[in-house]
Amino acid sequence: MSVDPKLLEILVCPITKVSVRMLGKQKLAVLNRAIAEGHVKHMHGAVVDAPLDEALITSDGRTVYRVDDGIPIMLEDSAIPTEQLADW
Repeated sequence: MSVDPKLLEILVCPITKVSVRMLGKQKLAVLNRAIAEGHVKHMHGAVVDAPLDEALITSDGRTVYRVDDGIPIMLEDSAIPTEQLADW
């Protein structure tokens, strides 16, 4: 299930207030490989322990938020900074 397009139009990053868009399949695959290898942490240091089925990324490409069953999980504690991803 994907995020409702109307909702996507109004969502912004709660940290930086920039707009968000759906993360593409190729980037999602890169992120999930890094998660599987144990190399990905949330904004506040906790290890991301489960792959993402869908995700949103900020328009500046710096932060990823997971989407569960079409619902964006846009909490600062669950944000994933992309700066830690070597193949990004």
